[in-house]
Amino acid sequence: MGLLHGAHFVSGPLIGIVGSAGAYGRWLQQFFRARMGLEVIGHDPADASSFDEAELVRRADVLVFSVPIRHAAALIARHADLAEGSEEGKLWLDVTSIKAVPVAAMLRSRAEVVGLHPMTAPPKAPTLKGRVMVVCDARLDRWRPWLDELLSALEAECVRATPEQHDRVMALVQAMVHAAHLAQAGVLRKQATQVGDLAAVMPFRSASFEMDAAVIARILSLNPAIYEDIQFGNPYAGETLLALGAQITRMASLVGEGGDAAREAFRREFLHDNRDAIACATLAEGNYRYERIGYLLADLAGVRAIGVHLPEDRPGSLRALLDVFERQSVSLSSIHSSRTPEGEVHFRIGFDDGVDMAALQRAVDEIATRELGRVLPQSTT
Repeated sequence: MGLLHGAHFVSGPLIGIVGSAGAYGRWLQQFFRARMGLEVIGHDPADASSFDEAELVRRADVLVFSVPIRHAAALIARHADLAEGSEEGKLWLDVTSIKAVPVAAMLRSRAEVVGLHPMTAPPKAPTLKGRVMVVCDARLDRWRPWLDELLSALEAECVRATPEQHDRVMALVQAMVHAAHLAQAGVLRKQATQVGDLAAVMPFRSASFEMDAAVIARILSLNPAIYEDIQFGNPYAGETLLALGAQITRMASLVGEGGDAAREAFRREFLHDNRDAIACATLAEGNYRYERIGYLLADLAGVRAIGVHLPEDRPGSLRALLDVFERQSVSLSSIHSSRTPEGEVHFRIGFDDGVDMAALQRAVDEIATRELGRVLPQSTT
């Protein structure tokens, strides 16, 4: 178990995770062990065979609560009772999607307290690179240097907020967005007898519909309890959903009225006023981001493509792979990377419809012969 010496540890702190059997708990265990080289112990209320919680709270230098929103306050209070003051001088963290309640519960302990909210489900990648994480420094003193090291290792884009500010923003960023897509899913379900299910509608897709359908699929594929708690656990979600409903009701009323006056009101309220409320630079950046996603979707729709996994993660591996196509005079139209659930990075390489198939086959054969990478079955690209 590490000891603080001034502002730094002589050795790494012992990490304790409450909720270690959950998806984020498992990811955090892997992160602390593999990325930071720390010892991790864990307890999960749903796993009777996990580490004893009284021993966990006594031994852990850093205690991380990775638990459902609805149970966070009670579990944190229970661990504060178990600690009986031994948490003084230690650090308590939580990674729930709501911050006011769990942070307030942790502040009733004697530990230093920081609320964290990674704005993503547990990633397939080893860090949060490219993702946002909200940080609520509630009570932090001598653990600040170590927290800075943790945030640096996580590689997330960190934004700091108070717990209340976090929850108010999450009512928009999470609760409103999820509600809008779940409402869309409900409309699609009820319209299925007239137009068919989502699979039947997809051939008619626009880029916008394809993106929305992907979000719907994502939400419905993950743990439903998380999405339920984001709505019911955020004190600002209800008023936000009422405001969203009022906007949709107003729009439906205008469309139902028809006529020039209704059209004019629609243009003014929903197009001009909303556009004027957003800075020009923000509109331009968002429009460009939309176009980039559209280009990506177009690339991924191409049928002339191969997938390659490079087993050696070293500088020059991708260059060696691309040199093969250059030698075979095969032009690439796109290249994208993705990560599998097992953590493998796969490159999807696209080609124009007029590609020389014989030359492409020679390139594929050379990749295999020289063991530069593993060419994936067509179904995985």
